[in-house]
Amino acid sequence: MADMQAFRDAVTGWAAGSPGEPAGELAVRLRVRTAVLLEGPSDLAAVETLAARRGRDLPAEGVCLVSMGGAMNVGRYADLLGPPGLGLRLAGLCDEGEQRYYDRGFERARVPRESFFVCATDLEDELIRTLGVAQVEEIVRAAGDLRAWRTFVSQPAHLGRPPQQQMRRFLGTTKGRKIRYGRLLVEALDAERVPVPLHDLLAHL
Repeated sequence: MADMQAFRDAVTGWAAGSPGEPAGELAVRLRVRTAVLLEGPSDLAAVETLAARRGRDLPAEGVCLVSMGGAMNVGRYADLLGPPGLGLRLAGLCDEGEQRYYDRGFERARVPRESFFVCATDLEDELIRTLGVAQVEEIVRAAGDLRAWRTFVSQPAHLGRPPQQQMRRFLGTTKGRKIRYGRLLVEALDAERVPVPLHDLLAHL
């Protein structure tokens, strides 16, 4: 929804130091009730895709997915959008290694710890483990990236690494690839086999 993207843009500008009035006005006009704080655009793509698969229209529900440009920004976004700022309900998804930022940011904004969900390693690793490397490789082949994948795994720096770790690193090697595969891997999930943090986040919203 274009209007929700306008709200995202206003929030990003606000976090960067612009006035907050445009974000506040849009929040009221769009009836935004929940902001989901995500580390980056690949997480946003995955959550958006799973919501669509489950027949949910998050913008129509007043839910805005916010890509923060890194977990270290969560405190700023939580202050602006949560109880200290616009008063929206907050939720989130983060990598295991970045949980400390979410712990501090949500606690400072007076938001319950149970409002965000933690991926073991990261969301890409959760998706690869759920699908299995063989199925992910088939998705890579269908997407036209099989040659790039084979070149990647033949490089000395990656020889001997576990296949799951190789695939996770591969998905992050080219700009935009994590976003693209965030959608493709979620589209390939069995409806009954969704990584727990991703499933729990959608159930929480």
